Amino acid sequence: MNDQQTNGSPPGVPGRRKTRADERIESLDASPAALAGDLQELKDRIALVEQEAAENKAGWQRTAADFQNFRRRTEQQREETLGLANESLLRKVLVVADDFDRAMAQMPPDLVKLGWVEGIWAIDRKLRQLLESEGLTPIEAEGRPFDPREHEAIAHEETTDVPDGVVLSELQRGYRIRDRVLRPAMVTVAKNESIPPIKNDTGREAAGG
Repeated sequence: MNDQQTNGSPPGVPGRRKTRADERIESLDASPAALAGDLQELKDRIALVEQEAAENKAGWQRTAADFQNFRRRTEQQREETLGLANESLLRKVLVVADDFDRAMAQMPPDLVKLGWVEGIWAIDRKLRQLLESEGLTPIEAEGRPFDPREHEAIAHEETTDVPDGVVLSELQRGYRIRDRVLRPAMVTVAKNESIPPIKNDTGREAAGG
């Protein structure tokens, strides 16, 4: 009878057996000092988590930036490779254009107005349009001061007709591709010690090499 009363007694009644929940409650330290310690520990954990999150974010941003740089370098290398291949092809096409130039320059006057000659002129015009569409423009040479950036002196010729360093004739046409020289013009340059050389576009005296 006493055991039943003890086991069935409500909480707080003397003689009641403690449950595990009661033991856990009693083990809790609810003092201000303990609560302050728990709060500080929680704050420390939050700060650690925030630090780890910030480091992870910074790492992700670095990875994203590295990937963007890699993709940009890859695209640049691809464009450079395609550009070099395109320039190589254009150089080969210019050999054909040179042949047209020589053929037209040596055309006898009595053949100029023949129908098949007109057809050749039409092909030449299409070829020039193709080169222009690829960004190629001819370099001006004859009558201009020699410029080593755009001209290649093949020969010098004594003359008193023009100042020293002026291009007398063009042996092979030169070309720019956009803002760069793809192939310099091969030229003959005047040699005249009696007339001072004129200045080229750079402000320097023209010189034939």
